[in-house]
This record gives sequence, C-alpha cells and structure tokens, in this order.
Amino acid sequence: MVATLTGIFGVEHLTLAEDVVQDALARALQTWPFYGVPQNPSAWIMRASRNLALDVVRRQKVFRDKEAEIVRLMDRPEAPPDETVFRDREIADDRLRMMFVCCHPVVPAEAQVALALNTLCGFSVTEIGRAFLTTDAAIAKRLTRAKQKIREEKVPFEIPAGDELSRRLHAVLTTLYLLFNEGYKASTGESLVREEVCQEAIRLLNLLVAHPAGNRPEAHALLALMLLNAARFAARVDDEGNLLRLQEQDRAKWDRAMIARGMYHFAQSAAGDLLTEYHLQAGIAACHCAAPDYESTDWPQILALYDRLTDMGASPVIALNRAIVIANIHGPQAGLDALDAIEGLEKLESYYLLYAVRGEFEQQLNHLPAAATHFRKALDLTALKSEKTFLEKRLRVCERPVAP
Repeated sequence: MVATLTGIFGVEHLTLAEDVVQDALARALQTWPFYGVPQNPSAWIMRASRNLALDVVRRQKVFRDKEAEIVRLMDRPEAPPDETVFRDREIADDRLRMMFVCCHPVVPAEAQVALALNTLCGFSVTEIGRAFLTTDAAIAKRLTRAKQKIREEKVPFEIPAGDELSRRLHAVLTTLYLLFNEGYKASTGESLVREEVCQEAIRLLNLLVAHPAGNRPEAHALLALMLLNAARFAARVDDEGNLLRLQEQDRAKWDRAMIARGMYHFAQSAAGDLLTEYHLQAGIAACHCAAPDYESTDWPQILALYDRLTDMGASPVIALNRAIVIANIHGPQAGLDALDAIEGLEKLESYYLLYAVRGEFEQQLNHLPAAATHFRKALDLTALKSEKTFLEKRLRVCERPVAP
C-alpha cells in the first residue's frame, strides 16, 4: 500500500503515504471486532487507505496543481467492497519501484537497506537495529535523513536501467537478504521462525528475477539461498516450538520440491563469471540439502566455501558460523581458537549466539563451569522463548551434580 500510494502521490510525499496507511490499519482494528473481518481484508484496507488519501489530496494545498491527475489515478469506478482497488500487476510493479527508490545513490549506503526494510517491509526500528547490530537511535536517525534526502533530491519513482540499475541492485538484494534472515531467525516474539516474513522475501525476489531488471546471476543465487534454507522450516523446531539443531532435524520433513526450485535457481546463478557472497552461501545451503544425514555432510567443502566468504570480507556472523564448521572437522578447541581469531569480534559482544557457541565448545571439552558461564550470558542476551528453552536445557546439563 505504501509503495502504491507513493507512486501516486510522488516520492516526496512518502511520509504522507505511510501515515495514510497507518490510519487505514487503525480503522480496521477499530471496526473489524464489531462488524467482522471482511471477505477480502487486504482489499478493504487498500480501499480505506485510498479513500483517506483522496481526502488528504482534496484538503491540502500542496496537491492543488496535480489534484486532477491524482484523483484520476485513484478515484476509479466503485467496485464491490471485497474487490481489490488496484490490480496485482500494478502493486507488484510499484513494490519493485519502491525497492529501487529506497536504494537510490543519493541515500547514504548505510541508510538504504534500513529505509527499504522500514518502508517496504514494515520492520520496526528495533528489528532493523538488531539486523545491523546497532542501536535504535542510530537507525531512527538514518531513516529520518534518508527520507529527507529523497524529498530534497526529488528521486523519481522508477526502475533504473544500465549502470544505474547495477549500482542499486546490490542494495536491493541486501534488503531482501536481511528481510529473509529476520524471518528465518526472528529477533523478537514467541516463535523462532516467522515463516510469513521469509515467504514475503521470496515473493519480492521472485518478482525481481522475473523482471529484466533483476534477472541477474546474483539475484538467482540469493533466491536459491532462500529456497534451500526455507525448505528446512518444518524440521527446525519440535512440536512445542523448541529449537532443533541441524543434527537433530528429521530430514524427511524437508521440502524436496522447494529444494528442487532452489537447485534450479542455483544453476541459473552460474551464468557469467560473477561470484558473490550469495553464490557461496547458496553453495553451503546446497551442501546441507544434498547430505542424506548429518554425518554425511561434506564439511571440508563447506569450510572451503566459508574460507572464500572470509576472503571477501564477510561479516563477523559469517566468521562465527565458520568456527562451527571448523569444530566439526578439527574439534571444539579448534573451534574456540577460530572464535578468538574473528576480526571485529567486539561487534558480537551483544550477540547471544557467540556465547551459546562458546558454551557448546566448552561443554564438549568437559569444561562445564566455563560452559555454564557462557550459556548464562547467552540467556541474558536473547529474548526469544525457544532460544531460552534450548539454552536452559544446555545449562542444566552443565550444572548437573557429578556422580561420586
């Protein structure tokens, strides 16, 4: 809705579009409990949003010069309330345009992804801050400055072409990558997996690769990565929603059709000579999906892929995952050594998984007091119920009295 209304109002009125949509959602919360949920909820909200927008257009002087054109675009012949106001193709195109607006070069690089996650994907400031390992205040400043820059520079609402497209595509893919990651391992809430968020990232990326602007090897590589990871959803938690490690998962529950789609896009990503982090991460996911069981996993091949990622200057989180692979090959002490060698380790000081992994390695070495200390630290740093349950179990094992 924000993307569609921004296309109609003009990008300079992005904040107004967001306000109108928020008002429409508020009306739904107020009226649906009394009158019931409409047959087509999204159409109801879009229609309410459109009507509120028209009221604003007719009321505000800022739209005086283009009022007739805006009203023509929005004030279409009345349709039954359960029919959509805008066609699916229009909405899809508007969302693609909005992705590229958020990633325009006039917006500072560190703010592009944050703006897209907030505007297009509905992420809160807190969720974005956790994705970037930074504070809420820093993210709020980035968003304010980004929107101001878009207004000042009068950024066009369009999908770019040529070199301009290539420059912006990287930020668009980064946005979708972070969106998927937030769903794959939620930072807040009751559930470890927010499957609807992952499916939204996959839908947006499918739109992108189906368009000439996004039909690029790196986009196919990212889509492969998403599909191969999403195929494991049904096996990642037990019946009570508790976290299951890879070695504990029932691989019969993995979605083979989705794995096949992922492998198709992985093959598509091989066109040309470009090698990106998405190619390497998709290769790691493909290794896991190809293994019939945990013991058969090709850990040396996975380590080689992580080594290539490290050479590309991958994030500390990638280096943390690499340490886990090293421990699988060379043992827990080698894993601890790899953790200590992570460049930028201080960025992970507030990341619960660093301490959970340290605790796991120390426990494998039978250093139970040290392991317990790390598990307690990890518990303090996570708010997710399933992660707390998992860590509490690990902690109880470390604190269990030793038989005489």
